[in-house]
Amino acid sequence: MDTMGTAVGAIRKEGEVAEAWQVGHALGRLLDAAGVPDFAQRVAAYFEGEGFGHPLALWCIGPGDPQVHDPARLREHDVATALRARATHGWATDGTTGRVSACIEVQDNGDSIGIVVDGPQHVRQQLRAHCDLLAPIARAVFEKNRLTESMRALERSEQLQSALFQIADMASSEMDLEDMLRELHAIVGRFMYAENFYIALYDEQKDAIRFIYLVDTEDDIVRPPNEFIPMSVMDRGLTWYVIRDKRPLMGSMEQIREQISGPMRDIGADSLDWMGVPIMVGTTVRGVLVVQSYVERPRFTQADQALLTYVGSHILTALDRKLQQEELERRVEERTQALTLEIQERQRSVRIQETLYRIAELSHTATNLDEFYAAVHRIVGEFLDARNFYIALLSDDGSTVHFPYFVDQSGNRAESRPVGRGISEYAMRQGKPLLLDMTDPDTLQHIRELQQRGELRAIGKESVAWLGVPLVLGDRVMGLLAVQSYTAGVGYSARDRELLTFISYQIANGLERQRAAAELKNAYLDLEQRVAERTVELSEQIEVREQIEQRLKHEVLHDSLTGLPNRAYLRDQLVRALAHRERDPHYRFAVLFMDLDRFKVINDSVGHLVGDALLKEVARRFARCVRGGRDMVARLGGDEFAILMEVDSPESAMRMGHRVIEALKEPVRVESKELFTGVSVGITLSSPHYTSPEDLLRDADIAMYRAKAGGRHRIEVFDEQLHEQALQLLEVESDLRRAITRQEFEPYFQPIVRLVDGAVVGYEALIRWNHPERGVLAPGAFLHVADASGSMEAIDWQMFDRALDCIPGLLQPGQYVNLNFSPRHFRSQELDERFLRLVADKGVDPSQVRIEVTEGALLENPEQIGQVFNRLRENGVLIALDDFGTGYSSLSYLHRFKLHTVKIDRSFISDLQIEEEGGSTAVVRAILALSRAQRLEVVAEGIETEAQRRALMTLGCELGQGYYFAKPASLGSILASRGQ
Repeated sequence: MDTMGTAVGAIRKEGEVAEAWQVGHALGRLLDAAGVPDFAQRVAAYFEGEGFGHPLALWCIGPGDPQVHDPARLREHDVATALRARATHGWATDGTTGRVSACIEVQDNGDSIGIVVDGPQHVRQQLRAHCDLLAPIARAVFEKNRLTESMRALERSEQLQSALFQIADMASSEMDLEDMLRELHAIVGRFMYAENFYIALYDEQKDAIRFIYLVDTEDDIVRPPNEFIPMSVMDRGLTWYVIRDKRPLMGSMEQIREQISGPMRDIGADSLDWMGVPIMVGTTVRGVLVVQSYVERPRFTQADQALLTYVGSHILTALDRKLQQEELERRVEERTQALTLEIQERQRSVRIQETLYRIAELSHTATNLDEFYAAVHRIVGEFLDARNFYIALLSDDGSTVHFPYFVDQSGNRAESRPVGRGISEYAMRQGKPLLLDMTDPDTLQHIRELQQRGELRAIGKESVAWLGVPLVLGDRVMGLLAVQSYTAGVGYSARDRELLTFISYQIANGLERQRAAAELKNAYLDLEQRVAERTVELSEQIEVREQIEQRLKHEVLHDSLTGLPNRAYLRDQLVRALAHRERDPHYRFAVLFMDLDRFKVINDSVGHLVGDALLKEVARRFARCVRGGRDMVARLGGDEFAILMEVDSPESAMRMGHRVIEALKEPVRVESKELFTGVSVGITLSSPHYTSPEDLLRDADIAMYRAKAGGRHRIEVFDEQLHEQALQLLEVESDLRRAITRQEFEPYFQPIVRLVDGAVVGYEALIRWNHPERGVLAPGAFLHVADASGSMEAIDWQMFDRALDCIPGLLQPGQYVNLNFSPRHFRSQELDERFLRLVADKGVDPSQVRIEVTEGALLENPEQIGQVFNRLRENGVLIALDDFGTGYSSLSYLHRFKLHTVKIDRSFISDLQIEEEGGSTAVVRAILALSRAQRLEVVAEGIETEAQRRALMTLGCELGQGYYFAKPASLGSILASRGQ
């Protein structure tokens, strides 16, 4: 009889087991166990059902430690008793507790299961019989468990193989690098927790890394993917250790501190679990893969580490291929650009040739010399800056210089004069082109030498650059073609000289032909005059009537101030253009809508008469930008203008927009005043869906306001996105008005600290909007809309009120709060009285409050602003100049307004390199030296790294603020951090 039969017989003899079918039922239930732990649970239940006291099942998988089915049943010495039974493949007893253990099954690979029960000596035989009965079932359960684990390992291997194939496919696909990195992130996330994941590549030659991919739910440090970060910046951080030690790190921050070879520096937010592995090629580290967790979850395991290491090499291969592909594409792009420049150069040559043909044609077709001169001026202006242009001609006897054509932006005129020692005469005497750069010391020295030798007299209004080319006909110099610039940065090159010289030959021939034509024309003048005199009396009445009719028509359709077509005329032309397009679908036109920048400020400050003179000059400049006969400039009213033009492509309209902007780059001189203005341009291109002039003008107006909102002096072309943005702008304006009523704005405070020890000396109050739907919004999301809609002042006063309420709980003795004042506030003469009254009502000491203004605020009304500053300072409120170095205010304002603090703009701090003397370092050093001379306090803004803090301390800066020390936070957060 087999073992199972013997066991059943023994059990029946002892009378401890029920009928055979009950045994079969119990054994079948054991076979249904889902796994080893479930089997152990059912074994314990089986023995308990058979009457054994306090049964406890123990098992081992491989060489691991024993596990129990119910830790609450475990008694002292049970594990040791079970291990003794396992060692003998039999049973063991514990004399102290009276417990008996029997081994059910022990396999060669270490898998085993046994039972411990209460019982005297006589239960051993029964226990042994039951264990023999269960042994085959245990072997089946262990085999099932091994097969299940093998199946899981195979599935995971297949998943890994599929992921590796996917990585290889991505490297050769059309997918761009950013999309590929996101897919790599998703692949890693299939095998482990990877919500926070980054890939950093290491360049051994540069000893720097770049974070080509970074997703982090907690840390807001920005790592641009193309920026190489020196390893010195990452010194002693976790990524630094993985690369330097060439081995992985895993665990909590405390566990990792025990794994690394030196002290650890915290960079970014602390995670609860962190795992990083180096990407190795041989013995060289090429990068690092990191996953981390900020929430409680199962920890990363050695299996996760091994998998990430294995996948890392495949990821590196894919990245190398993709980066090489992008590098190849970049080189192709560079070559394409080079070919484009070559094509442009050839096109320029073609344009020059066409220009020569045009000049030759003009010399035959121009009806008079004035028309010819103006046409030559326009042609020259297509190739170089010719806002100041003149033609000088020698008289036949060579004794006099005439200026038949002279255009100067300053309004100067040139009269005929005897040949002397002017710069024009000098160039004509030399008989060759002359290029002068007045900013070049060598050029100035050469001019002084010529003056000392008497070859050149003192030049009149000094220009920045001057270029003159003699007009030579045969061996005779007949005159001069000259351009000059009064604007710094606008000059001429040797290429311009060659071009103008090339053109001058055609112009000289054209002038000679025009002169001959003029002489021939003069021969007919007498005859024509006599004929005209005979017809004057008959035509006089008709002419008067026609003039009256034309004048009335002109007045109806033209602006009385500038003489330009008005809105009615423009509308009529737009109707014609729309009809033309309907007849000819290939016909294309564009509408440019222009609005002058800062015109209201100019009008309010210098008066309407000067403003009208400015509008006239602007109209003249705009008129010079358009093409005669094809384009039209109109004044719509106020400081709004429009241009209707035929176009071949959208680029034609863009070029016209750039010419309009360039036309106002130079100041306008009115009544001895230099007025600076600019223009914002909106463009609408003709399209089949436009059926009325109003729609065209409306969309051009929308585009113009988009350009003005983007920083002025810009061009925007209307599209549907702009229309949607206009609707969104209206929605934000409505939300702002509701937010003011509901008082949804609150101050966040960023500390201003001493750099040497980080001690807080004060705070800057920064506005935040608690939007009911979008959450807390930073200023960039709404301030531009508030400023444009006129809500800024109301929002600021609400901010001042809330910030002053926070001062008693926020400030420690000797500290202060900075409040930001927008330029609009200083248009009110009662600003200081209102603000001081608010401070007094809040019970705040004025010495605890400082105001910050930008440089732009100082330019609008310096006298009034100075008076407001004086009154505030007399009452204990100090003044700080924000974003110093980015505006256009005079340095004398620092002393004139008696400022207390200068805040260095963050743009100079971000590029600060103490080892470099140029760039931002030189600017910061100069600001600090200037501030010390003026006895001004200096605060550096935007400090984000320890290296920036040390560099500023080395330069002598004492105070600073930035994310390195603290981000802006609400009063509640600050008090909570203090434990209050």
